[in-house]
Amino acid sequence: MKSIIICLLAGLLASLGAGAWAAVPAAERRTTLAPFTSEAQLAALFKTWQDQQRRRDEERRALQSAQKSTPMADQNVAGVAPPAPAPTAAPAAAKAEAGAAGESVTNTQTAGVDEGGIVKLHGKHLVVLRRGRLFTVALGDAQLKPVAAIDAFGPDSAPGRAWYDEMLIWGNTIVVIGYSYAGGGTEVGLFDIDQDGGLRYRATYHLRSNDYYSSRNYASRLIGSQLIFYTPLYLNPRAPDPFIAFPAMRKWRGQGQGGEFRRIAPATRIYRTDDELDPWAGLALHTVTVCELARPEMDCQASAVLGPPGRVFYVSAQSVYVWTSSWRHVAGESRTESAVFRIPLNGSAPSALKTSGSPIDQFSFLESEDGHLNVLLRANGRGEAMWAAENSRGDIALLRVALDSFGDGHDSAPAERYRRLPGVAGYSLQNRFIGPYLLYGSGASWGRVQDRSETSVQVVRWAAATPVQALGLSHGVDRIEALGQHALVVGANGPDLHFTSIRLDDSASTASRYVRADAAQGETRSHGFFYKPQSAQDGLLGLPVRAGGQAGARQLREPSAAVVFLKNSGLKLSEMGALDATPGVNQDDACRASCVDWYGNSRPLFIGSRVFALMGYELVEGEVASFGRGAQIRELRRVSFSPGAQRLAR
Repeated sequence: MKSIIICLLAGLLASLGAGAWAAVPAAERRTTLAPFTSEAQLAALFKTWQDQQRRRDEERRALQSAQKSTPMADQNVAGVAPPAPAPTAAPAAAKAEAGAAGESVTNTQTAGVDEGGIVKLHGKHLVVLRRGRLFTVALGDAQLKPVAAIDAFGPDSAPGRAWYDEMLIWGNTIVVIGYSYAGGGTEVGLFDIDQDGGLRYRATYHLRSNDYYSSRNYASRLIGSQLIFYTPLYLNPRAPDPFIAFPAMRKWRGQGQGGEFRRIAPATRIYRTDDELDPWAGLALHTVTVCELARPEMDCQASAVLGPPGRVFYVSAQSVYVWTSSWRHVAGESRTESAVFRIPLNGSAPSALKTSGSPIDQFSFLESEDGHLNVLLRANGRGEAMWAAENSRGDIALLRVALDSFGDGHDSAPAERYRRLPGVAGYSLQNRFIGPYLLYGSGASWGRVQDRSETSVQVVRWAAATPVQALGLSHGVDRIEALGQHALVVGANGPDLHFTSIRLDDSASTASRYVRADAAQGETRSHGFFYKPQSAQDGLLGLPVRAGGQAGARQLREPSAAVVFLKNSGLKLSEMGALDATPGVNQDDACRASCVDWYGNSRPLFIGSRVFALMGYELVEGEVASFGRGAQIRELRRVSFSPGAQRLAR
């Protein structure tokens, strides 16, 4: 397979010197992207594209007429432009939270950046989002008590074509994020929660967006009181009024009342590079929306970059990074052209760099404290739209660039900033930055597990030119997590699930391995795992599991059979036991909306010194006790909050 990265290392900079990617004198370069200066300038660009399309249509009609009138004539029309293809569409979907002491129950990527999830902690109550409803459960000292339940949508909504998959909590405000095909995009529901766990619906807002679902990433983030979204908006340059697809929001006022969308990204907050965009190959507004929750009415502002449709995004504490890719045929060969945009969360202008290749997912990024962006790339990655991350191909490299090298998009990341890394067999890669190391390897992910008795995980020092280490494993790489400053690799080999701890000191080495027989991961996404440090060397970890050999896709329809808990003692792993689900407890819930749990339904939870397993509608508390062979977990109590199990207060 031809590698874009190899081409880059062989002299890509020279090849980029022609056309729209020509070098610009340093004195003329900006430090940020240029915005459109007015609505008129933006409208003129779309008119140019519409005129081009009109000429294409006229040429096509003339050609068809000539072919009909002279059927025996030479019909070699290689020099005539073909009809324009439809713009690339988004794949159809298959479908800071705090307790009293600021404790998180979400396995987030970046410290201080909360991610939309299915369960959050509010004081002494768990809040759970499941199958189109919100639930609260009181965590009493000697009991677990369901308190309240409410629909995760407004009382005058028609939720049949909506999915409610993510939740965040700021203060006493619960935010439910969904995607509504009927409502025109992202749906944001606000609910009030009181100190007793009572729930009350407040308002619903719609943000115009296309389907953003990813098999790995989450749509929303929360930093302080700021709610952050990345959403692509796919544009049709042939549309009579392309502005009807631009970033906008409205407050929902009920059926029949609607409410008009208002633009939240004027032309002066829409940016582009000097690249000559090809609207017929697909065009998107890569939009970052920041909504302030501290105001009586939720207020949102958006910035957007006009570019090709392929994307992966990552949220640091200061910025959203959006990596875009387009695919073109040049001289009979497929070529990937990429760029990374840095969109600050403070509303200032974005900046950009031209690049090559594509990240696997959000975990391919690290904005490091030394002022660099570090990104793991694959030559022919497909971005992170639906299941695209599970099908990346080609050679692998690490890009490391200084943040101050971002500018107006004229410049390319220098060739010496790419470091070629060892390839791995397989398409479904996992990758993670942990301390000074980057780890990556391949596994089954959403697919059915295979025999992976001889594989490895690659370990790289991302800021140093030390040799890459390949640590041999007896299983695939389906999950990479941090154990404090060290790492854990989880993966299947046939019907068994393996956990291998990795020591990350001056060099990397495998430390210990635990095998759970006849088991597979019950949740493939990052939130399914949680590690609770007890000291610098010790801690507890939990992961949902199901029967061995089952494909990861089973998580969409079925809760996990159990949550298994392991003890980490100086990187030596030992099982503490499991908390099992009760078969059938999740039935008869009269589900009205979002009846597939896109982001899963099972989680390990560590709250203070207490340990819980959330499995569907069931919450089980375990007690950690010490016996002859060490720490063990045993069931202490459980409760079902299923609507079919009992009547809950509303």
